[in-house]
Amino acid sequence: MISVEMKRAELRKWSEGETFFRRAWYELLRRPVALTAILAFQVRYSGRENIPSKGGVLVVSNHQSHLDPPLIGLGCPRQMNYLARRSLFAFAPFRWLIASLGAIPIDLEGSGIDGLKESLRRLRRGEMLLVFPEGTRTYDGRIAPFRPGFTTLAVRSQAAILPAAIDGAFAAWPRRRRFPRPGRIAVHYGKPIFPHEFAAYNQRELLAEVERRVRECSAHLAAYRKRLS
Repeated sequence: MISVEMKRAELRKWSEGETFFRRAWYELLRRPVALTAILAFQVRYSGRENIPSKGGVLVVSNHQSHLDPPLIGLGCPRQMNYLARRSLFAFAPFRWLIASLGAIPIDLEGSGIDGLKESLRRLRRGEMLLVFPEGTRTYDGRIAPFRPGFTTLAVRSQAAILPAAIDGAFAAWPRRRRFPRPGRIAVHYGKPIFPHEFAAYNQRELLAEVERRVRECSAHLAAYRKRLS
């Protein structure tokens, strides 16, 4: 009979192999996607020095378009994981693609508990995870109030919270358009909140502080856009 320890060792070995494959595939695609982003959207990044070089990181951003996950992820030197609604996994080829790049399916109609458990597991493993607390893409370009829940992930995993913002993606690909159009997009990463700072906030205060920092990142980008115009 295979012992519990042997089963766990096999699971760890498989997980490490799967993680290595995802990272290699992710890096292989990074350059052509980055080149496309530069040519199509003149994408620019700022605040990259604020990205923690190691440990679990929960990246929290506003949500303007379908372009947000890859463009925010491209600015990070480390691999990014993403939450994706389960319906996006319905088409087999696309399911394989996004799963191979670290997407975690989450059931928005149900409890979403499986997706949250996997998110917690990856954060505890020292990976980066991108979330959009608005819950959906913006309808008018403005940031909607943040929904609670993501702070629990950070506190339970003891992952740093990295505020970020994207600007110009709404103009390039608003909800009403089927396909994106060329534009100018910028991403800014703000100062992180580290686990040892969590004790200074209760859950409501931490939610408000992260939203404030994301809006601050957005204001930074708006000022940058104004200087260019």
